[in-house]
Amino acid sequence: MVGHGFMGAAHSQGWRVAPRFFDLPRQPEMTVVVGRDAEATAASARKWGWNDSATDWRAVIARNDIDIVDIVTPGDTHAEIAIAALEAGKHVLCEKPLANTVAEAEAMERAAAAAAERRIRSMVGFTYRRVPAATFARDLVAAGRIGRIRQVRAEYLQDWLMDAAAPLTWRLEKEHAGSGALGDIGAHAVDLAEFITGERLTSVSGVMETLIHERPLLGEGVGLSGTASAERGRVTVDDVALFTGRLESSALASFEATRFRTGRKNALRIEISGSEGALAFDLERMNELEFYDATQPGLEQGFRRILVTEHDHPYLAPWWPTGHMLGYEHGFSHQVRDFVVAIDEGSAPRPSFADGLHVQRVLDGVERSSNAASVWTPIAG
Repeated sequence: MVGHGFMGAAHSQGWRVAPRFFDLPRQPEMTVVVGRDAEATAASARKWGWNDSATDWRAVIARNDIDIVDIVTPGDTHAEIAIAALEAGKHVLCEKPLANTVAEAEAMERAAAAAAERRIRSMVGFTYRRVPAATFARDLVAAGRIGRIRQVRAEYLQDWLMDAAAPLTWRLEKEHAGSGALGDIGAHAVDLAEFITGERLTSVSGVMETLIHERPLLGEGVGLSGTASAERGRVTVDDVALFTGRLESSALASFEATRFRTGRKNALRIEISGSEGALAFDLERMNELEFYDATQPGLEQGFRRILVTEHDHPYLAPWWPTGHMLGYEHGFSHQVRDFVVAIDEGSAPRPSFADGLHVQRVLDGVERSSNAASVWTPIAG
């Protein structure tokens, strides 16, 4: 695994736990974690169960005992690491968004397609697809339970940047993050909406806004919650992104991504309205799905709560007895399960780098639309 911060911890948990709950066809070994700081990386290896640590990712991907490279670094490094790993014959799991630019994502997709001809697999880490309630929502839509899709509303709401004194981190710098709320969390809303509906966005119109333009620089060795320096740096990404879109069926969709929605901690919400019913999901109530059946008699209609904890629900058979809840980290175990199974079967895992490229084009379309006074912007491919 290359990288070992917040996402590194989440992915490590997935690699540790998945083999113990799922009957995997192959057993992954957590061989080495890579980071820039030798001491911090070694500490992460000890904490999360990696056998070894290193500081040179190029040397690691050249090793014969490495089969999979898991990339959890900032977006500006994704393309270089992923392409090199694929060319070295390694399967690649890469965190979202796939890259910082469409050009980088296109290069990654080309490398993935070439590697696939040699049975080398690649996948993007849109983990919320693998929350059981979200996967079950996809299954209900695919089964026609809500009829023809008419309207979609998706939003990802957080408030962790509300404090103007919070320091400038790499997520607030375009050169490292590519974009702000749009790419960091808006990408999840786009992917989940397309995953559940089974449709892609074909055009978008949006606006992006930076609410706090300068923040204190981080002192040496200081994290997000630590003391910032007196110097200030410029925020070069968006704080809020609002956009509308049109799906392949011509259904309309609206999206919001913000890290300034006061009081909302991790609210990824999606509501899909159809001709025969509707579905609503909220990540802050991740074991629940709301379902409205419009085919029932009028006096019986209304949203009903489905507790998605039955063993027949997606992914849940190996876990706990019915009614015992899963949490944020379980999606990463489901991701490992699906990736390892695909590698063993020789099948193409989803979401693919082509899927990641499409989302990158959506993000780019929103940004270009915002820069051009919110005109409708077609999405290629």
